[in-house]
This record gives sequence, structure tokens and C-alpha cells, in this order.
Amino acid sequence: MVTKVAVTGATGYIGQHVLKALSKRSADIVALSRHADQQDGINRISWRQLDLATPPANPYEAMGHPDVLIHLAWDGLPQYHSLHHFETELPRQYTFLKRSIECGLPALFCAGTCFEYGMQTGPLAENEPCMPSNAYGYAKHALQQQLAFLQCKSPFALTWARLFYSYGNGQGTRSLWTQFHEAHRQGKTSFDMSGGQQIRDFLTVETMAERIVDLALGPGGHGVVNLCSGAPQTVADLVQGWATKLGWDVRLNLGHYPYPDYEPMEFWGDDTLLRKALIAS
Repeated sequence: MVTKVAVTGATGYIGQHVLKALSKRSADIVALSRHADQQDGINRISWRQLDLATPPANPYEAMGHPDVLIHLAWDGLPQYHSLHHFETELPRQYTFLKRSIECGLPALFCAGTCFEYGMQTGPLAENEPCMPSNAYGYAKHALQQQLAFLQCKSPFALTWARLFYSYGNGQGTRSLWTQFHEAHRQGKTSFDMSGGQQIRDFLTVETMAERIVDLALGPGGHGVVNLCSGAPQTVADLVQGWATKLGWDVRLNLGHYPYPDYEPMEFWGDDTLLRKALIAS
């Protein structure tokens, strides 16, 4: 049986890779964008115009009655501390998703964030208390709780994936990956970065996209699950690995930039539930 899958945020960094991953599966794909004239170069994709700021009365119908919605859209990034996230984006997101579900959407995959955990350190499991310390993490966690309450009134299958860090082609110009490759293109012999000793959890964006599709197309909802590698790694080691793969003899200028103030020094995801969910899918 062919599954119809709708994707919000389809033109975004992760969304573009999700479309590619979906194109390898037996799925009818509906890509949603604020602009209707998208040219993606991928076959079997139907583009539809949809703006979360002004959603239609029946979003489920507007999306073509999908079997599952992969919801990646979120406006206002990477300004993590902006009040926009809970003053504007949170009510906008909930209104769109609530209407979609009440109009018949049976299953939802929604992208959360590791920032829901806040400034906690070490391996983070889904049963850890959420203590978000920036506006973005707070708004995402609030949306997850709203959807959990909505399930009591209007049952639907929900997978809430807390995304950890990814890197790859199409990432924003402020990202470490994009800046590193631009420095390589320019032939620089050193690369400015932070101290690099922060420990994080990384996946290639291609792997993250494949896992998103696996979870979304699997039977039933998986609830809250970390989408992570489960393998802690320092940022300096990650970047040095990129240099080795490129064959680039570069000096990492560690300590040039301060560490970010919106995340702890050492945290990564516990992937136990993820591995179980992928087996079930």
C-alpha cells in the first residue's frame, strides 16, 4: 500500500533531505511551502502552497488528505532567545496542527529539539525532566505538551522526535559545516572556531532524514524519542574529521570564538528508545 506523506518545511535544510529520502520509498509525496512554484528536481513530488501564518480552515484537505504529516516547519531560527518562538510561532503552530487533526489527520511526526532538556549535562534520555533555558526550547516543549493533551480529545498517532545536531549540505551560512567548507574553498590554512571541547551528539543530515522517514512511515506513533547518534564527540574532533576526509591540512584556531551561552558544555542523546522504535518500524 502506498502511503501519502505531506511535509512542511520542505524547502528547509532538513526538509530537502527528507524529500530525497522519501523519494526512495513507496510514497506519494506532498511538499508544502509558502511559495507554490518550487522546482525540486525530484520526481513524484506534488507541491502545494500553505502558509502556517494563515492556515486554511481545513488544512488536512488542503494537504491532500495525507496518511501522515512530517512537520518540520518552524520560523525564527537561529535566534533561539527570541520571544517570537512562544509569542507568535507557538500559537500559530498549535492552531495549524489542531485544525489538521480535527479535520482527520491520522498521524503526525513532529520535529522537537534537544534544547527542550535545557542546561542538563551528560547522556539525556526521554524520561529526563525538560527544563528549557531558551525561548525556542520552551516553545517546542510547550507544543509537545499541547499535542499530548490534544490526543486525549482527538486521538491520533504522534511521534515527537527531539532532534540533536546534524550537519551537511544545505545548512545555513552561519553553521560550522558551511563556514568550514567555505574556508576550504578559499584555500585558508587556519580555521577560527570556539575552544572545541564541548561534547555534542552529531548525525549527518542524510542519516537524520532517513531516520525521520523511518519513524514517520512506521506503524503507530512512537511518542517522544531522541533522534540522535548516542555517541558523544567533541566539536574539535568532529571538525578535524572533516579536514581529514577533505585531505585538508588546516590548523584549527581553537578559542577564537566564545562558547555559546544557550547550551551546556557536555550533553548527548540516549538512543535506546530510538533503536527500539526503528526496529518496530
